Amino acid sequence: MNMPRVSPPEVKGWCPGAFTPMRSGDGLILRIRPHMGRLSREQVLGLCVAAQEHASGFIDLTNRANLQLRGVRDEAYDALLAALLKLDLLDPDPETERRRNMIVTPFWQTGDLTERLGLELISRLSELPDLPAKFGFAIDSGSAPVLGADSADIRVERTETGGVLVRADGTEWARAVDLDRAIGMVIELAHWFAENSDQDRRRMAQVVEHLPQDWRQELPAPSAPPGRAGPRGGGMMVGTAFGSCPAVALAELMRQSDARELILTPWRLFFLPGVTTLRRPGFITDPQDPLLRARACPGAPFCTSASVETRRIAAELAPRVSGDLHVSGCSKGCAHPRKADVTLVGVEGRFDLVRNGASWDDPVRRGLTPDELLSGVEPH
Repeated sequence: MNMPRVSPPEVKGWCPGAFTPMRSGDGLILRIRPHMGRLSREQVLGLCVAAQEHASGFIDLTNRANLQLRGVRDEAYDALLAALLKLDLLDPDPETERRRNMIVTPFWQTGDLTERLGLELISRLSELPDLPAKFGFAIDSGSAPVLGADSADIRVERTETGGVLVRADGTEWARAVDLDRAIGMVIELAHWFAENSDQDRRRMAQVVEHLPQDWRQELPAPSAPPGRAGPRGGGMMVGTAFGSCPAVALAELMRQSDARELILTPWRLFFLPGVTTLRRPGFITDPQDPLLRARACPGAPFCTSASVETRRIAAELAPRVSGDLHVSGCSKGCAHPRKADVTLVGVEGRFDLVRNGASWDDPVRRGLTPDELLSGVEPH
């Protein structure tokens, strides 16, 4: 594959790709979308080297089961792309990368339905219409759906009897389809969305009320809970604080555990098949660890939109908050664009407090200093 020559653009958007990085306070941010959510041992180790040589030295897990590198210097960008190409972690071109916005149920097996459907969708990306950057697909075709709480607009799921459904996000009903027509129906539903959306309605859930009745035929199988940190049949689910880990630590974890593969999930966890024990500090295998209930963006000074430090505050508050905690550097809420039990929003160097809401909701208190928060004034 000949790598297209792409210079670092001034891209602002929801999903920075490898070809379309976003500029932030610490340099360029780019996102890597491993095929079918999996990386071989060699890919992980190579990516860890690239992160140290060309970026901040950290690798982030995203809520769409992708990886993200921050702090990429302009002069290192082309070298980083070359490294990703060598590791087979680049799409052939920017258009393919943009269209391949999909997550798959993490625990698929070689030759199963999820792999078949996922690979078919990838092979037919050119048949999709132009779609908004946030628009995505979920191949959630295991025995029970596990991705229902994760961002996607068109979902492929199972019936209770093992049949295949295509479901528009925002409705519990779905359309039963023949297996060999499933991806064709996904593409048909994407075209329906393109014809019925506009600049103000850019997600399926915003237009689903107009969906024809033939897309509302049957219910999917009941959802299963998402994965939890700790041992799981045949391997180990591993978390990291705020979904971020030092590349050097991840590389050492792969070597010490002799893991042959790393499987990504949208839950800020990754799965190491065949691994039963871990010996590296900084990785979470206790499902009750309060850091797994805390979300925080990088904050200041790493993001130009943020006016507050975030992750230190979140780490200190997490054990004292009953429920989910979200510390956001600004009102955009990039780390957790939905409700949390406690949300702290940075505003001009202080924090507004939102209870049972998102970062853009009305706060119950304004102007709390970091010292006030850490001394226990709020937000128990």
